[in-house]
Amino acid sequence: MDIYLIGVIAYLLILGGIGLYRSRTVKTQDDFMVAGRKTSALFLAGTLVCTWVGSGSLFGGAGLAFRSGISQLWMSAGAWVGIALVYFLAHRVRRISQYTLSDILEKRYNATARLFGTTAIIIAYLTIAGYQFRGGGRLLNILTGIDPLWGGAITCAVVIGFTVMAGLVSIISIDLMNGIIMTFGVLIALPLAYFSVGPDQIGALPADRFAVFGQEDVVWAMGVFFPTFFLLMGESGMYQKFFSARDESTARKAVIGMIVGVIVIETALNLLAVTGSAKYLSQAPFLLPDGTFDKAVTETIILQIARFDIPPFAGVLLICAAVAIILSTANTFLMIPSTNIARDIYQRFLRPDASDRTIIRFQRFWIVALGVLAFVLANFFQSILDMAFTAYTMVGAGITPALLAAFLWKRVTVAGGVWSIIAGMGVTLVVTVLNFVLPEPFMETDYIILPAAAASIAALVTVSLLTPPSPEEKWRPFVANMEMNQRAES
Repeated sequence: MDIYLIGVIAYLLILGGIGLYRSRTVKTQDDFMVAGRKTSALFLAGTLVCTWVGSGSLFGGAGLAFRSGISQLWMSAGAWVGIALVYFLAHRVRRISQYTLSDILEKRYNATARLFGTTAIIIAYLTIAGYQFRGGGRLLNILTGIDPLWGGAITCAVVIGFTVMAGLVSIISIDLMNGIIMTFGVLIALPLAYFSVGPDQIGALPADRFAVFGQEDVVWAMGVFFPTFFLLMGESGMYQKFFSARDESTARKAVIGMIVGVIVIETALNLLAVTGSAKYLSQAPFLLPDGTFDKAVTETIILQIARFDIPPFAGVLLICAAVAIILSTANTFLMIPSTNIARDIYQRFLRPDASDRTIIRFQRFWIVALGVLAFVLANFFQSILDMAFTAYTMVGAGITPALLAAFLWKRVTVAGGVWSIIAGMGVTLVVTVLNFVLPEPFMETDYIILPAAAASIAALVTVSLLTPPSPEEKWRPFVANMEMNQRAES
């Protein structure tokens, strides 16, 4: 059996053992949904890094770096800035001690905001989970030659199994190990790939590969910057993991670890992809006969390097890092929408008196159902990057403005928050549907965030100013939260 495949199987068995062991501790809804609210800063930082660095970075971002050069870092930088701002919100979120982001939306706005917010999260997170499965399919194709569709199905089954075992307890338990493997795998591979390709060949790359905007302009840079920025600020998985922290200080410390980890890993992935492009830029199947890039093939550059361009020991480690990236992100992005269905629909509207055992059983069923649905959904997009930008915009434009206003703008009203969510979701859906049905794309996915976020923010501000201010009981918990923190810091 191939050494790379042996490494993957061994790594999955180790993670499976950890998850199975931790599954014995799951007794209550708190255990399954928010890991019993006992997570330390180290484990929380590890799982936050693993949540963010997924197939969007490993495949979509790397493919963009292959085609555009270091200017791809504009896409990554959106998340870096978003994380820095989240540092000032993490402890406030933890203090509220809810279960989901939709809990926050209802607390500040109303049940309609909860429903629309939950819908946006489910659509976006199924898309994100789906492209993790596609990434796994490509990985298995490179390792074994199996059809990527079947590889994606195998990945889907493995992810569902891990997520069903112990919910967030299992995810957080294995993510620290995943984070360590990701970091070492990428950092060890980078210098080895550099010397394998050769400094002369890398230096011969076109100058625009090292330009700030590459072959594009500032509008393009903002088009790829803002999807990750807005998504990060409204990323439901991150907020749910803040709820799992043992206290407010732990949540804030974890954000510092998150920003360091994400910057290091995503920068290394970018440089690794640019290094690989020096060798494969003009080769088939990366370059098509008409002189254009095969977008889907360029997204496999990291796996190509792991399999063929660095020594086997480092290649196995990098492949295991890819497995960690795919598995850790897919777990979270199945966990979150299933939590939304269990908590924000079933428990909130249908069975408010349901026992912990019933809710956990219900959520496990939906983890399986949503996993299958995400696998089917993934086949409707041409590339992982297209899926990433669409999902990022659904959350970033649909939820983030209303969420931030809940904490930062006392004047925002219930109607303003609801219409902001509707406007952001609506523009994203309309553009996505038009891209599917028209013979030529209505709008490149790189730019969807610009009209969607503009519509969301405009609705938020305009409707809030045209409607009566919210009663004090709506905004007081959030403002008091902020004022208490300001007094503590002064």
